Amino acid sequence: MTELETLEAVLHRRHSCRAFRPDPVPDDVIARITLAAGRAPSWCNAQPWQVIVTRRAETDRFRARLYATATAQSSQPDLDWPKRYDGVYQDRRRACGFQLYDAVGIAKGDRVASMQQMLENYRLFGAPHVALVTSEADLGTYGVMDCGGFIALWTIAATAAGVASVPQAAVAAFAPLLRAEFGIPAHRHILCAIAFGYADTAAPVNQFRTDRAALTDVLTMVGDA
Repeated sequence: MTELETLEAVLHRRHSCRAFRPDPVPDDVIARITLAAGRAPSWCNAQPWQVIVTRRAETDRFRARLYATATAQSSQPDLDWPKRYDGVYQDRRRACGFQLYDAVGIAKGDRVASMQQMLENYRLFGAPHVALVTSEADLGTYGVMDCGGFIALWTIAATAAGVASVPQAAVAAFAPLLRAEFGIPAHRHILCAIAFGYADTAAPVNQFRTDRAALTDVLTMVGDA
């Protein structure tokens, strides 16, 4: 198997896990995943990412505070939400939502059940750990872009280590809580969380996989062959 084929196999295994076993991931595995993700390219080699990871007891304490906050307060993210999802982006968003609801038996139009499923974001889907990713605010868009590459590589490295994960913008929506809980300074933008652990492979919510865009929708070749 070539190196590309090995990488493709890992990429095809990676998915957004939404149900976890309680077993903690060893510290040395978390360290290796993070070091591997740090090989991501960055603008001028700035490497703006910093990561805070909770161990199991701290995760349980934090998830209780997060859920209570999310059900009582309005969101206050550091970064603006997307202005809208139009066209194919809305189509993909809806398709993912319908697959999720189908997997857990939520009927179309059942707003109460869909809301309860959405709130599982704030229980971190039962994960034993959460990683909070921040970027230096002064680096602006390029710092955020660099961290996007780091986040992608973190989830891929985790998959290669047998660790499941799900990046969550929903957690970063409550930036003031995260700053208070973890001492994150104002000059660091809170970008997202990554809930992670070992997947509950029997959970219905982990049985679906989203589609990917066709190559013709992504790649444009120019010039003579």
